[in-house]
Amino acid sequence: MSPPFIHEDFLLGTATARELYRTVARDLPVIDFHSHLSADALAEDRRFPDIAALWLDGDHYKWRAMRANGIDENLITGDATPHERFLAWARTVPHTLRNPLYHWTHLELARPFGIVDRLLGPDTAESIWQDANARLAKPEFTARGLARQFRVKVLCTTDDPADDLAAHRRLRDDASCPVAVYPTFRPDHVFRVEEVADWNSWVDKLGAAANVDIQSYDDLMSALERRADAFHELGCRLSDHGMAKPFADGVWHGVVRSGIKALRSGRELAPERLRIVQAALLYDLCSLYHARGWATQLHLGALRDVSTRLRKRLGRDSGGDTIGDFRPVRPLARLWDRLESAGRLGRMIVYNSNPADNEALAALIGAFQDGSVPGKMQHGAAWWFLDQRDGIRRHLDALSNMGLLPRFVGMVADSRSFLSWSRHDYFRRVLCDMLGADVEAGLLPRDEGLLRALVRGICHDNARDYLGLPSRAA
Repeated sequence: MSPPFIHEDFLLGTATARELYRTVARDLPVIDFHSHLSADALAEDRRFPDIAALWLDGDHYKWRAMRANGIDENLITGDATPHERFLAWARTVPHTLRNPLYHWTHLELARPFGIVDRLLGPDTAESIWQDANARLAKPEFTARGLARQFRVKVLCTTDDPADDLAAHRRLRDDASCPVAVYPTFRPDHVFRVEEVADWNSWVDKLGAAANVDIQSYDDLMSALERRADAFHELGCRLSDHGMAKPFADGVWHGVVRSGIKALRSGRELAPERLRIVQAALLYDLCSLYHARGWATQLHLGALRDVSTRLRKRLGRDSGGDTIGDFRPVRPLARLWDRLESAGRLGRMIVYNSNPADNEALAALIGAFQDGSVPGKMQHGAAWWFLDQRDGIRRHLDALSNMGLLPRFVGMVADSRSFLSWSRHDYFRRVLCDMLGADVEAGLLPRDEGLLRALVRGICHDNARDYLGLPSRAA
């Protein structure tokens, strides 16, 4: 009888890979430092009514596959019943062969549900629906229970500066939560100055949260600083930015100040003035983070919301995004050089969504290492369209060739589902397989101490040491 598709040695092609995975990687705790999961769900220890709610809500990876399979939008994001939506996903899964979704789906069924004896498809959908839902009714399948099963010790959520952070305050004072949960400062709205009405509405919310009447650039920065202080008090040590490429146009403060006043009065700015305002905001925010000892994450290169149809029907982040062909290296070099020259260049993690940028960004990172912190400048994990086996391997190759792999801070799942933590296991298997193949080929030494330290560092220790999170996360 052949073993199930998902088994102990899945993706592990050599004896060395299997040994590294079993003795080092498999049981390490998870530090999930970039996530879109809900702090509210952990604060209330949310229970999920069915696997569709847990698995399909908000997961635009699956939504895209279902659309490509000819599934009607009503069965994806519409008012179809959870059961109908699950059956639609089950009809799609057999068509995801060689797409990472096929691996992820069956890894998630294996852990935490223990379903390894069946592949998901139309013929097994009903039995898997029943078995998964029966397990979801058990105490260990709440939000906190799932975190325990996946050995998650640290979770950094993604939070707007205008958020009230009420759930984070509850979690800080709740010793029963098995996860140390921290906010991450994500001020993407402040850069959307081309959408004047929406931008002003957000600035009003920010002002209310910070208790600042925002009329000028100085008011705006004061409000952002106050909110950063509130985040810091709750354990935040990370900022995050999603942008096509870094804003690095010349900064003339007279233009910036007059630009903010014009925007607050409802007037649109010419494109060149918009870029100057955005560049000033990014530079000053990076300076703010440096002053607080935070690390900064830059998620670069995605071309977002290209489908007007999806944007109008569902809003942002609904699966209408793609890999952009932006060139981030020159503007990023200008930004970092400007910050470094002023003594304000802090720890940086830069992620690219276009694989063509791998080597260029990995090389640029090396130009700004300064000896103050091991791995101060980081080429972040393969992300979004690249967080599959091939993309992970290409990223690790570029990072190894241009920098120091043993200083890498490791995987981020970009989680939107409480089952996405399985991707940490997926990454660990890919990493161990890659290292094991190198050892078997004679490209790495059979030195147990070196190899074990390398795997442990990438999968856990480096992120713990780099992020500088409060002690409860140690």
